[in-house]
Amino acid sequence: MNFIREQMATLIYFALCLLIATLGRNRKFGFWGYFFCSFFLSPAVGALLFVASDPRPKEEKKSSDASSRSEADTKRHIPA
Repeated sequence: MNFIREQMATLIYFALCLLIATLGRNRKFGFWGYFFCSFFLSPAVGALLFVASDPRPKEEKKSSDASSRSEADTKRHIPA
């Protein structure tokens, strides 16, 4: 009976680590950062880190066509 309780406790611990990591995938440390913090320290510490951290800054995507056009435009307007 103790073996089953130990197995269930381990499964719940691992599931909490995965839950915190999934919630933190768009945060500053990302999925693996929150997973390892939760796994090695505890899910409670991982949850505190999650709550205290900032969201990841959004990256602006530049199209390669726009950058190549702007380079071509600047080359055309350079006086010879």
